[in-house]
Amino acid sequence: MEPISNMFSSILNNERRHKHECIVYPASKLMGQVLRVMQKYGYVGEFEFVDDGRGGKFKIQLLGRVNDCGSVRPRFSSTIGEFEKWGKRFLPSRDVGILILTTPKGVIAHKEAREAGAGGQLLGYVF
Repeated sequence: MEPISNMFSSILNNERRHKHECIVYPASKLMGQVLRVMQKYGYVGEFEFVDDGRGGKFKIQLLGRVNDCGSVRPRFSSTIGEFEKWGKRFLPSRDVGILILTTPKGVIAHKEAREAGAGGQLLGYVF
């Protein structure tokens, strides 16, 4: 399974079981950047990287705010004008949730990408 998809499904499964903590492995820099975006928008609490000698893992504090999340496969390229289209496909309502994408400015949410005037590839969605 792809690591980003694995992270999203692990977070969602632990949220649905009302757990307060989630451990995701193997860890990667991209996963850390996605978690940083989720933390900025209040979907997860603190997270830390734990080096276990086998690729590492993330320990994530859950806040109970994730209703659904998932990765977008294949990684569709998106311009600023297409955020509305992808939002309709993956998010429940206009101002609910975020699309996470990788841009030349880093891994950011679609709201920040629209303000920065940057397009990129969709990684996932959270609401």
